[in-house]
Amino acid sequence: MKIYMSVDMEGITGLVDHTHVSSDLHNYERSRRIMTEEANAIISSLFTNGSQEVIVNDSHSKMNNLLVELLHPDTQLITGDVKPYSMVQGLDSSFDGVIFAGYHARASVPGVLTHTMIFGVRNMYIDDQPIGELGFNAYVAGYYGVPVLMVAGDDQAALEASQLIDHVTTVAVKTAISRSAAKTLTPAKAKLLLAEAASEALKNRSKVQPLVPPKQPVLRIEFANYGQAEWANLMPGTELIEGTTMVKFEAKDILQAYQAMLVMTELAMHTTFS
Repeated sequence: MKIYMSVDMEGITGLVDHTHVSSDLHNYERSRRIMTEEANAIISSLFTNGSQEVIVNDSHSKMNNLLVELLHPDTQLITGDVKPYSMVQGLDSSFDGVIFAGYHARASVPGVLTHTMIFGVRNMYIDDQPIGELGFNAYVAGYYGVPVLMVAGDDQAALEASQLIDHVTTVAVKTAISRSAAKTLTPAKAKLLLAEAASEALKNRSKVQPLVPPKQPVLRIEFANYGQAEWANLMPGTELIEGTTMVKFEAKDILQAYQAMLVMTELAMHTTFS
């Protein structure tokens, strides 16, 4: 059994604001250790419960957060930026299941540090389905016929996962009070729950079906301001919908839609606010 794990940071136990997840701020080094220990709790459980191979993709910011020297020795780590498929780099049909750890809910909904890729995105859609990082990544897994077996993060990420994926195992390591406050478990308690959930997710994997994406999806991204939409619209094949900050792209498949999303959001970050 071969398992793919994508690890973000905002949904890790005890992390609640930008000082925890920004590499130049004072709480970040503590957060990296907690993130790595949390990943290890899941990885160890996966190996104990029958997995022969576990590939981990660091999926936060510059994607070099996990401390490789402290990771479980039998795993392999995908780390660094730029990756052609970002948070799902290396995922393909050879895997038996996917786990998302440290995940957060999508932009414009409640939850700890909610956003979708960049803070300039208000909403993102595949056809008419509102989508965040969790859902978009699950669609890529579904394109390859691979089910998302487990999602760990705050309570709102767990809710989002349950609404998208039937029978997915979820773990809420903290409950959102606001976008920058939460009632959180301790890392020691969270690691026990995550290990138990990983074991349960493997046992229940036959119940979970892949989240199959539309064959020719229409991607729409609503940005926070018009300047961001203008930048995103510089990508060939896009359309800026008149009277809105929404940019539309008609993709040949979900993989093209995913890369279009990466390009559009990267372009949008060129907008200055001065």
